[in-house]
Amino acid sequence: MSVRYYNPFATLFFDSHTCFLTGENLPDDTHKMSVFPSWVLTDFGYNEKRFKLMDFVSSIGYKDLQLPCTTHVKEAFQQLDEEVYKALQKGRAAVEAIDNHRLFLWMGKIVYGILYHDLLLEKQKCDKWKKPFGVAPRLKERLSMFHLMLQSLVKPLYFVGEKPWSITVVNVKYSKEVFNYRDDTIQLMFALGMNGVGVIACLQDNGLVKKEQQDILQKIGSTILHPIQFEELCARYFYSNYLLQPQPAYVIEKREQGMILTTPKTAHPNQTPLFGVWDDAIFAKVLTDYWSPWGFTRKQIHDFPDPPISFLENQADYSFITPEQISLPF
Repeated sequence: MSVRYYNPFATLFFDSHTCFLTGENLPDDTHKMSVFPSWVLTDFGYNEKRFKLMDFVSSIGYKDLQLPCTTHVKEAFQQLDEEVYKALQKGRAAVEAIDNHRLFLWMGKIVYGILYHDLLLEKQKCDKWKKPFGVAPRLKERLSMFHLMLQSLVKPLYFVGEKPWSITVVNVKYSKEVFNYRDDTIQLMFALGMNGVGVIACLQDNGLVKKEQQDILQKIGSTILHPIQFEELCARYFYSNYLLQPQPAYVIEKREQGMILTTPKTAHPNQTPLFGVWDDAIFAKVLTDYWSPWGFTRKQIHDFPDPPISFLENQADYSFITPEQISLPF
């Protein structure tokens, strides 16, 4: 019998009695798992905190961010949670030693879990106003592919060629009390800073965004970044990912023993650019959000015609700014 894969985006069906990952029926709505690992809720006191959803108005308790799932799926993700937790306690080298497919699945579950609740919220709004609930075709295609990739946790799905994601791990001066999380569920982005480790992931960029950032990554090397430098690096990744031009569809081969997913070539037809035009004014707006803990205004960050200020590179000669040169608080 061939393996069956589940696509909730085909019909936009999300139900508490259906496993979010496999589509299997659940006996009741008690079969759930937390979107954020239990250690996040307990170690950082998030049990009583609330998470702001996509509309920036509605919120939900971190402990209430749950996904319906089978026992098998729950146990598989719990093993991942434990594996990543142990690595994060040890530092950058231990995190980088985890197979990047496993890291992708761990981060992907969190991003998808938040997306799941964002979609439920939008559906509820549409139902309230008696409007049809829908997702743009291109976005539906991308999210369907993302969901298929997540199923590789429990189903035979093999990746050929460049991995569809890219993951960057750096050293950051964060104490054990800090849990700095950020995502973009539409652009499929993930960032986390804690216990001296910073992780940035583009979950469907085919490795292109990380390649685009190689110059600054080489300058950073093993440096322990100031938090404002890590936030700037995150902003560069998130904005670059936003500028990434739509990629060709992945090549999927269905076979009796499973599915093979091949990443398309990175070059666009007719030599069109892989990224859109970088706009300093828009990037400054992004930086204003990322640097809000330090109180920078957009005018301070970008005073046209000068480029936006940077705490990673000297704007005169593009040399790396060492953390010791930064007098801002951590």
